[in-house]
Amino acid sequence: MTEQAIEPASDHIDIADAKRRIKAIFIGSIGNLVEWYDFYAYTAFALYFAPAFFPGNDPVVQQLNVAVVFAATFLMRPLGGWFFGYLADHFGRRISLTLSVVFMCFGSLIIALTPTYATIGFAAPVILALARVIEGLSLGGEYGASATYLSEVADPKHRGFYSSFQYVTLIGGQLTAIIVLLLLQKVFLTPQELKDWGWRIPFAIGAALAIFAAVMRRGLHETEAFEEAKKVVKPSGSITNLLRYPRELLLVVGLTAGGTAAFYTFTTYMQTFVKLSVGLTEDQTTFVIFGTLVFATILQPIYGAISDKIGRKPLLIFFGVAGTLATVPLLMTLKETKSPFVAFVLICCAWLFVAGYTSINAVVKAELFPTNVRALGVGLPYAITVSVFGGTAPAIALYFKSIGHEEWFYFYLSGIICLSLVIYATMRDTKHTSAMHRHE
Repeated sequence: MTEQAIEPASDHIDIADAKRRIKAIFIGSIGNLVEWYDFYAYTAFALYFAPAFFPGNDPVVQQLNVAVVFAATFLMRPLGGWFFGYLADHFGRRISLTLSVVFMCFGSLIIALTPTYATIGFAAPVILALARVIEGLSLGGEYGASATYLSEVADPKHRGFYSSFQYVTLIGGQLTAIIVLLLLQKVFLTPQELKDWGWRIPFAIGAALAIFAAVMRRGLHETEAFEEAKKVVKPSGSITNLLRYPRELLLVVGLTAGGTAAFYTFTTYMQTFVKLSVGLTEDQTTFVIFGTLVFATILQPIYGAISDKIGRKPLLIFFGVAGTLATVPLLMTLKETKSPFVAFVLICCAWLFVAGYTSINAVVKAELFPTNVRALGVGLPYAITVSVFGGTAPAIALYFKSIGHEEWFYFYLSGIICLSLVIYATMRDTKHTSAMHRHE
């Protein structure tokens, strides 16, 4: 394959064009926030609804069951990445984004209405798993279509900054779930009411918000890149065409492995970790996780803007080096602390290097592929890799904990990051070799 040319960029963008781009990014990002709120409500309220679906008295075993269902949903993400990636590359980004959020609505509504194990027995966790499968299918398509859309509507000089809002809203979805949790915990319900029936409320809210997001996304304009590509080549999105780019596909896998394992460790699993391993109270856990996620959200556009100045590769290498060297001592120190403030500081330290991946991983992948296979190229290999390394991270961590060797997970995570570091160190910088302008 020939060397990718540097993408031409205009030195002047008029105000009307800038406003149009910002509006499109805002609407696309809000839909992304709603999708991830629905998805993360599961982990935010897991401590409350786990006994309703998984009988027994051991909270570690209950949380392990919850984590296994969480990991199982990731098996559907590759299918979602293929299906919605095909829709986005063949029919347009807008229809794919709209349909994915409708799927999320159905998943959340099912969880909100499912009877407990005490009522219908084994069927309860089965229906819960089915709902999460639908949500996994939705998110499998959301990532590729969203990353592609945000990257294509941003102007070339600020693509890293604007595309970083995918993770601003992704983390924002988890923050929103925690805000709902705090309101229900502190204002509206007692702990017993939350465990009895209150955990259903956030899923009902999520279903309603998903409908609202779907309506908003119907009004999105299609990207210029997709419209221009239709004039040059017939819309495809096929696996056959995608396989013409084996190097890029392998790069997405290598780019994602360490980053997604770190991301799910310091978001999804961290709430369970500080509760069960560090020993913080439920209130302390909630406030520590909320504070660290706010910090992580602030970092995303800062790192994205830095990548527009110095390139994508330096940030990825920073994440790889720091993650490889600091993960084990950081998690070991975190486990030993009993102070909520120290726990907050340590998790924030982790985000200082994890943001080197999260802030720009979407744009890096989008810049690897030409327009006609971009959504599929970003979404499918990413979904496969997340299923293997990201969704399994909480379950692997809890398994090691259940057999008395929790520290094994720290070394596992460090090793996965190190493998990705090899890719970061040997790849080209996509800022300078972007394929965003190519229609093949």
